[in-house]
Amino acid sequence: VPMLVVVALTFVAFIRMGGARGRAVKEGQDPDFYKAHLGEPEPEYATAATRHYDNLFEMPTIFYAACLTAYVLGAVTGWVLAFAWGYVAGRVIQSAVHMTYNNPMHRGLGFTVSVLFMVALWVNLALSIFAGL
Repeated sequence: VPMLVVVALTFVAFIRMGGARGRAVKEGQDPDFYKAHLGEPEPEYATAATRHYDNLFEMPTIFYAACLTAYVLGAVTGWVLAFAWGYVAGRVIQSAVHMTYNNPMHRGLGFTVSVLFMVALWVNLALSIFAGL
């Protein structure tokens, strides 16, 4: 279920990015900019939406790997779920800030929380893997 939340968040960010780009074009952004992202820069709100969507293909990829690894190994414990939900909470906070008022300090706090939970998740998985060797 935590993976489904991050996947849903990715779809929300995709829709938001499309809306921001559509708005930019309506406001005069050259549509050809989106062929290779060359030319007059897009408005800040469109760039932020695009960066947010792109971010959901960075750190979350190792989150998905951790969740799938835990599932395949039969190592989904209460701790794994707690760390996974902690990661999701941090990620949702980061996304909420990034998609609204975009304060880097507040966004960074959500990111830091998510990274700490990610590290805990992988340390827990590593211990499970090494215990099974």
